[in-house]
Amino acid sequence: MNRLIDQYIRNEQESARAGKVEELAARFATRASKHDREGSFPFDNFADLKEAGYLKLTVPRQFGGDEISLYELVLLQERLAYGDGSTALAVGWHVGHILHLRTTGKWPQDLWADLCRSVAEDGTMINTFASEAATGSPSRGGRPETTAIAVDGGWRITGRKTFSTLSPILDRFVVSAYIPDEDCTSDFLIMRTEGVTVVETWDSLGMRATGSHDVALDGVFAGTDMRLSGKGADDGSGWLLHIPACYTGIALAARDFALEFARSYKPNYMNAPIASLPSIQQLIGEMEVELRTARSLLYSAADRWDREPESRPSLKPDLGLTKYVAVNNAIRVVDLAMRIVGGTSLSRELPLERYYRDVRAGLHNPPMDNAVLQTLASNALNEDGGAKS
Repeated sequence: MNRLIDQYIRNEQESARAGKVEELAARFATRASKHDREGSFPFDNFADLKEAGYLKLTVPRQFGGDEISLYELVLLQERLAYGDGSTALAVGWHVGHILHLRTTGKWPQDLWADLCRSVAEDGTMINTFASEAATGSPSRGGRPETTAIAVDGGWRITGRKTFSTLSPILDRFVVSAYIPDEDCTSDFLIMRTEGVTVVETWDSLGMRATGSHDVALDGVFAGTDMRLSGKGADDGSGWLLHIPACYTGIALAARDFALEFARSYKPNYMNAPIASLPSIQQLIGEMEVELRTARSLLYSAADRWDREPESRPSLKPDLGLTKYVAVNNAIRVVDLAMRIVGGTSLSRELPLERYYRDVRAGLHNPPMDNAVLQTLASNALNEDGGAKS
């Protein structure tokens, strides 16, 4: 295991899982360009993920899952994104949510058990749709315009959600809605029935195959037992590390493409490939600094989250920092890779231009850069004491 991507594999079990995911990633890489150009949802990839058991990786063992750790999830998500960033980011929301629900106990036990068994046996997937055009990202604290009105036996829910990743394939999902009678917001588990419409709006610069369309709800019924309290243990949102793992995976793919290009490309005025040039070696060195720094922080944060469950709430600033560094460094890595390859990197026949577009999407995944910086500043200012003379 002398490849950089293998650096954080710790044991034979992780190596075996990584090998299986690498096979999936290689298969997805052959389809990525087509789905990217069409903006089509990769149903074929998700059929392969289901068959491989990927969808149940974070499900508890008692329900038929593998119950992998956050560290292992990061390891596999990074490798999956090496082949196709869109597929990795999309499935990351599912496996990440399952991990989050597993560690927080937010759902009623009967609903949780039903979901887990369905994931393990049938390949069911889940995601939460909270973003709206008028309120923006839910992390900003805006009140949803989607409403839940009490009726006999449950609720009628009406509204429209944006950035609804996985919407083409889900048969159930969670939505946030405002309850006027109670002047509060709550989450509801929605089954995909009449009144649920996927509006195909997703036509983005990057991550074009995530199926992040709008979802419109027109008086959709949710039973009383489908209201989710949202109460549970505070896990510091460690599961969101699936996001930076995706972008470091893309950066690794760009880095490896650039290295192979530098080793093999020899202009007719040179006696050796461009990898021999000091200027190219400088760019490669800069790539290594950015990528190795990001991955060191990523795996360290995941490992600490796994080992210190009692400290998870206090890890939130460091988890946010991990995402901030990983995404911004990944953007820099892809930019450097394109400088090494030169103008050819702009060709749509090569994957670099897709990596360049996809990796920038990380800036718009939570937590946002300014929120991370504000959290870090607040923590610094609220430290006990000051400099001792």
